[in-house]
Order: sequence, then structure tokens, then C-alpha cells
Amino acid sequence: MSTMTREETAALIQEVLEVYPESAREERAKHLTVNDQEVEQSKKCITSNRKSLPGVMTIRGCAYAGSKGVVWGPIKDMIHISHGPVGCGQYSRAGRRNYYVGTTGINTFGTMNFTSDFQEKDIVFGGDKKLSKIMTEIEQLFPLNKGITIQSECPIGLIGDDIEAVAKQAAKTLEKPVVPVRCEGFRGVSQSLGHHIANDAVRDWVLGNRDEDTSFVSTPYDVTILGDYNIGGDAWASRTLLEDMGLRVIAQWSGDGTLAEMENTPKAKLNLLHCYRSMNYISRHMEEKYGVPWMEYNFFGPTKIAESLRQIAAFFDETIQANAEKVIEKYQAEYQAVINKYRPRLEGKRVMLYVGGLRPRHIIGAYEDLGMEVVGTGYEFGHNDDYDRTIKEMGNATLIYDDVTGYEFEEFVKRVKPDLIGSGIKEKYIFQKMGIPFRQMHSWDYSGPYHGYDGFAIFARDMDMTLNNPCWSKVQAPWLKSEEAAEAAVAGA
Repeated sequence: MSTMTREETAALIQEVLEVYPESAREERAKHLTVNDQEVEQSKKCITSNRKSLPGVMTIRGCAYAGSKGVVWGPIKDMIHISHGPVGCGQYSRAGRRNYYVGTTGINTFGTMNFTSDFQEKDIVFGGDKKLSKIMTEIEQLFPLNKGITIQSECPIGLIGDDIEAVAKQAAKTLEKPVVPVRCEGFRGVSQSLGHHIANDAVRDWVLGNRDEDTSFVSTPYDVTILGDYNIGGDAWASRTLLEDMGLRVIAQWSGDGTLAEMENTPKAKLNLLHCYRSMNYISRHMEEKYGVPWMEYNFFGPTKIAESLRQIAAFFDETIQANAEKVIEKYQAEYQAVINKYRPRLEGKRVMLYVGGLRPRHIIGAYEDLGMEVVGTGYEFGHNDDYDRTIKEMGNATLIYDDVTGYEFEEFVKRVKPDLIGSGIKEKYIFQKMGIPFRQMHSWDYSGPYHGYDGFAIFARDMDMTLNNPCWSKVQAPWLKSEEAAEAAVAGA
């Protein structure tokens, strides 16, 4: 259990806030709290989805990142044009390890960078003609693409390019879907709005395309996987379990997803939602328009996997319910062997998390299966409904922080002294230089998958490999070395 009491945690928050000017201190205080499992609604104790304070080191992304980098980018058989300067497209290309099956440059394009490469003259005269020309060239070079999306970068919204008109004309010429996405980076307060904008584009330009198609043969067991981006093969690991239960996965997106699967999604009997934050909007739309219910699930760690399998099976008949129990039993020896091997090495270790999407709460159970405790967690771009779901997962008196600044995170770590930190690439090297074991939990630190029973074995191995690496005892923060050198110089004098 956490060694800090509620009073000590609250005092730590106040101490860290003291460095800020009064107005900033008041604002940041709303985003830091001590967890209380008795609270029913997180809005009573924490504020989220607000603009970051100017001057602090926020770790958020932008609306373009939420649309191109998360929702649309992994759709493998479409070409996604980053409309604007080259930098954004290059930064968002192949960064999240969204695995896919196909031949890159022939029928899949996920790791390629397509950009309109804006120059100064494009800012002055507009990029509509250039965009239209690019799509003609794309069709000539990559004729097997199934469609195109136009992902707007900041300048597009500022100069007023009419990407909708260009998209409609190109769709007629190419006879393929062309989807304009108004995801300029300056929109909203974080990448979260980019998810919403991307969901709305799917709703308006994709989902209705096959409403009149009668060739699709449905079954009573058709499900989809939404909001799994197949990082390191996660969606494949999840799909294996669902198919072992006797369900038919008719679509998975965005990871290893296709345009046809997106269009067929409303024909499912149940939409299974992994990343609530990025895909709840389109899930709600399909429930309202098509009557397709949706359900969240969590395939991190054997405890949550079993809970989710049973919850999914409860939606179907007794055959599927019986199959779910068979699947759990089938993998029991496998995951128990993992626990027996790694839990003695990880028991009692304390973890602090700061990630995006679903991870700040979903991976808590996997750590607990290994005897570890999460003593602090928070979201880069979460909303209060994310924190509502997190409160019950966290122990009392633990830290919860929203859009935590670089300074706050470092100070919390220094005081709480976790054994392991799970966060993003921007934080990785800071804490490693401090000699603290760190896992990059946005893209699994180039490992994975972490979903499913197979993924749990990899997760446990990676945590053990990181925590119990002997290198950490040899690492000293550079600023501590300089302090020692100064002390030695004084002593020598």
C-alpha cells in the first residue's frame, strides 16, 4: 500500500504549487487531487480538458495529432495527406508502431508520409490547386488505394483553404472516397478534439456508404474492435481471444483497419470499445442511428481480461458464455506461470503513470496482477468521464494529476519515490537520467503486444527487465554529480 497518508499527499500538492504565481497556482490546483474512492463524480475533485497554462511544459499534442496520428493514420489502405508544411506529417509518420498486414506502397500506406509541403507562396496564394494536383498524382502512383483523407494542419484554417470543395471534386474525378478533416492543430485544448473531429468525419463521409448494401451476410455473433491501434500487435492479440469465444470480428479500426471494415461497422451486433477517449463519439452515434450497442473492455492483465470476456459473453447466448469460460480456463496455466515467475521479483514495487487515452486506468490491473501498486496516475488529455472511471481503480490517498507539468511531475516523483515510471517519450530521458526505471507506455517502448494473455507475458517480462536491471544502481543524475564535484572542490580548498 502507499506509504503516504491523505494528509501527506495533500501537503505534497500544496508544496509543489508554491513555486507558481498566485493565478497560476489557483489554476493548477484544480488539476491535482488526492484520490477518494467515495467520490462519485470526479468533477467534484479535479478539473480536466482545459487549456494548458502558457509557460509550463505541457506534454499534450494537438488536434492534428489526435486525428492523423491516432484515428485516421492507421487505416492502412487509404492515403492520408498532411495538408500543410512537411514537419507535422513527418513527425506523425510511423511513430506509434501501428502494425498492419500488407505491402507498403502497393496496397497499404500507413508508414508513408504524404504531404502538400506548404511553402511561403502557398500561404499567400492558397493550397487548393496544389492539393487537387497532389491527389491526381497519388492516383497515378498508387492506384490500389481505396480512398484519401485530407488532414489539415494549422495554416489551412488560418488561410481558409476550401478542402471540402476540393474533396468533393476529387471524389467525383477519382470515383473514390475523399474525406476532408478539419483537424488544424490549434483547435481545442489538446489532441482530444482531434479524436472528436476525426470521429465526426467518419460519421459524415464514411459510415453511410454501405447503408444500402445487401451483399453483407451477417451472423448473430458479429462484433467490432474500435479504438485499438494495434501498437505492437495489440489488436491481433485481442482478436484471437474474441474469435476463440466464437465471435466474428467484422471490423477493427484503426489498427490494421481498412475502409471497407469502417463502412461495415454499423452492421455489427456489438461494438467493442477499447480506447474510450478516442472512439466513444462514433460509438454513441452508431448506437443512436443504427441501434448498435457498444461496450468498453480491458484486455490488460488476466484479472481484467477475464472480467471483460465474461461481460462481452453476457451480451450473447449461453454458447458464447460457455466458450468464454473455456477461453479463460485454456490460458490459466499460461498466465499463472507468468505470475509465478515474475510476481516474486516485482511484488510491492510502486508505479507512477502519466499517459494518454485509456492507459492511465486500464493498465492498473495488469500491474496489480504482478503484485505492484500504482501510486499516481493522470491523463494528458482526459475528460472528467475518464477520471470518473479512474477513481475506483486507484487506492485512496494516491495522487491523481491532470495535464501535469514537467516541473510538477518531477517534484512528485522526487517525493513519492516510485520504483518505476510509465509515461511518454518526452519524459523518458529525464527520469532515466535521474536513475529511475522507466517504461515508455505510449508505444510499449518498442515492445508489445501488451493486450491479451500473450501480451501479459511480454508486459511482465518488460517490467521485470526494466526494474531489475542492474544499471540503475550505477546511474547518477548529472546535477548531483556537479554538486558532489562542488563539495569536493570546497573540501579541497
